[in-house]
Amino acid sequence: MGSDLRIGSLRVVTCQAPFGVVLPCTPASAGPVEAGGNVAMANVDPKVACHELQEEVEAEVKETENSIIARPSDEAVKMKKHLTVVIKLGTSSIVDEKTHEPLLSTLSTIVETAITLRRDGHRVVICSSGAIGMALRQMDMERRPKHLPQVQALAAIGQTKLMSMWDQLFMHMRQPIAQILLTRNDIADRTQYLNAQNTFAELLNMGAIPIMNENDTLSVQEIKFGDNDTLSAITAGMVQADYLFLMTDVDCLYDKNPRSNPDAKAIEVVEDIAELAADTSSAGSNLGTGGMGTKIVAARLATAAGVTTVITRSSKPGNIAAIVRYAEAQKSAPRSLEASGELPPKQSSEPQLHKTAVLNGNSVPHLAEPGNPPLHTRFLPDPHPIRDRYFWLLHGLAPHGTVFIDEGAHSALINKAGLLPVGIVDVAGGFGQHECIRISVLPSKDAKLEEAEEVGRAIVNYSAAEIKRIGGCRSSQIVEILGYADSEYVALRESVALFRREISRPVTPMQEGKRLSMGRLGNYVDG
Repeated sequence: MGSDLRIGSLRVVTCQAPFGVVLPCTPASAGPVEAGGNVAMANVDPKVACHELQEEVEAEVKETENSIIARPSDEAVKMKKHLTVVIKLGTSSIVDEKTHEPLLSTLSTIVETAITLRRDGHRVVICSSGAIGMALRQMDMERRPKHLPQVQALAAIGQTKLMSMWDQLFMHMRQPIAQILLTRNDIADRTQYLNAQNTFAELLNMGAIPIMNENDTLSVQEIKFGDNDTLSAITAGMVQADYLFLMTDVDCLYDKNPRSNPDAKAIEVVEDIAELAADTSSAGSNLGTGGMGTKIVAARLATAAGVTTVITRSSKPGNIAAIVRYAEAQKSAPRSLEASGELPPKQSSEPQLHKTAVLNGNSVPHLAEPGNPPLHTRFLPDPHPIRDRYFWLLHGLAPHGTVFIDEGAHSALINKAGLLPVGIVDVAGGFGQHECIRISVLPSKDAKLEEAEEVGRAIVNYSAAEIKRIGGCRSSQIVEILGYADSEYVALRESVALFRREISRPVTPMQEGKRLSMGRLGNYVDG
């Protein structure tokens, strides 16, 4: 490839050398280059020609460098911070449901999107299903087996193929990746949880893209996450991500099934997930384990950790970067832009759900218009997120039973006290000491257990059998009832996490080496 440069009255043809260096070639009207590679120059001052040529060469080299070297985009420069983005891909997004062939076009676009985000200065984590789907093709099996040992064997076969595919795709872009496989037990152990968190942080600091999956080869039914939607949400909370993308086979969430209801409305923004009324009838693909219902659960979990969660179509992964830029622009847009109509106005607390009518069941006027972002549903994060140890307590541990408490004990927990036996009404389950349990509040003394509302989780100091015996009693009576007292609290305050955020960071008060409850809690104070 070449281009013409004019130096005075002389037209000089330039050629493109390796690595973007521009070299002068022979003048267009001149003969061949003389020995030594000198260019025949006529009707021009050599000094002027050399100076002008050098400027032209330097300018073109600089332009070429700019086209080769990855630099932050204008959108990235405008953003106030670098973001962490978690992308979750289900099995149906990775392999064809019928042939079990890898969907290379979709995966290649995912890779390009991840590289674009990385070049914009952001950090990327990919939660990738598909190991079993990849193995089905290699083993010439038509459908996913139901017998757990067979599923685990296929996971072992397919995981190597899955990571090999990702490695080959990213290798062409010279992007390092890493494999992380987790089980529920890895998350349930606090030390292992912190180790995983530190590993993620170091990989992201190194510029690598962690690609994670549940370790189905080792997981048994009792300790499985159940689906990678939940795993991706826990991971998003663990790495304190800014965005979690749950890729699925529809553009967004609808209030009714758009395939059978032409009047279905797309839900664009969800401010309060508790108010959500949407169609979640999708049960997932034949290869995967998740559906729209699991994505709502994952969104609830992630938004509680302060993560903006997005549901969008997996066949259009290139939309991810556009949605991120749009969402960030909405956060930082001055009111003048909103007033001028360049950006849609930010909504107040009402309505909690923003819906747009669907025409003919397949198009949405607002987001489908030119200049608007790709169609998606965005769940806004909780303004007071639960993080660190409390996020781990709520979502990293699998509860083994339930402790039912009265309203007074609930008020005590909200006001930063530990859980004392006097406020316990009943116990369900056969949990042991130092295991995680649900905390459920009974609305009244006469209420049935079915009417209780779960408000949090806790790690208890006593077993279910012991708590049944000391429930409703004062802490000073524990030794008399059990013959010993490991603690005056059924659960220490730092071992309790409530779903609704408290006013300040909770710590069980200490005095002279002894844990005491807050004096203002009336009946929940041990004298």
